[in-house]
Amino acid sequence: MQMPPKVTSRAFERLAEIGAAEQGQALRIAVEGGGCSGFQYQIELDEPKTDDLVLEGQGEKVVVDSVSLPFLTDAVIDFTEELIGARFVIENPNATASCGCGTSFSM
Repeated sequence: MQMPPKVTSRAFERLAEIGAAEQGQALRIAVEGGGCSGFQYQIELDEPKTDDLVLEGQGEKVVVDSVSLPFLTDAVIDFTEELIGARFVIENPNATASCGCGTSFSM
């Protein structure tokens, strides 16, 4: 059974800080072909669509389209603040390899 991705409270807190829901926006996590490892994450603010899986917390939403969902089974969507900058990150147990940028992976 496929488990949907989980979103950490830190990721929801960051969405609240930037006022995503107030603007009718959700954090969209999508998987596309390309990148240095075969697939890459597309992470952006977007309006939820009718066929999206919606993950809600703290009044904020993270959405995943039905095509990307299988690639994100059991993944964890988090927000991290590092020296290279603050960003949303995806810890994906399905990825067999990833590149240094953290946005591209293979399965």
